[in-house]
Amino acid sequence: MRITEAAQRLGISPRMLRYRETLGLLPPVRPSAGLPPGPRRARLRPPPAGLGGAALAMSRPGGGRPGGARHRQFTAADLDAAALGLSIEARYHISPAALAFGVQVLADPRAAALVADFGRRIGRIQPPPARALDFEQERALRLLGLGGQRPAAARPGAAPARRAGASRVPPSRPV
Repeated sequence: MRITEAAQRLGISPRMLRYRETLGLLPPVRPSAGLPPGPRRARLRPPPAGLGGAALAMSRPGGGRPGGARHRQFTAADLDAAALGLSIEARYHISPAALAFGVQVLADPRAAALVADFGRRIGRIQPPPARALDFEQERALRLLGLGGQRPAAARPGAAPARRAGASRVPPSRPV
């Protein structure tokens, strides 16, 4: 389907749909099967007499576009993707540009690392839990007086640890 019908189905203007496409919020255009690159069909009919240059432009392949560019045909998958983007924007009250940036961050690991670092620096993202657990383990070992050594139970292949003060000989009972 063409852009006007796609925009009507989505409840937005064709201009907004084109804007979303320029931001990368629509799947890329897939070439049609069996058609060579370029215009889908050439309009070979002569222009009506007396209409001048406008009619000549409309008779060119691609509807008067330089180079014979063709119109994008929107598929059901394109509309589903655009509808999902619109629902995310509405749910989180963000602009199409903000959503496009979010997609860019998810696609580029370097950008994701920089944004995560920024989030930690401003206090919006907590440090990864593994580091927090390591800190707590080191603190507990210091409090136990082991000076950073791992207890016997924590060492691989070690026997289970006994409680402090426990001995192998059971306590004697008074008679």
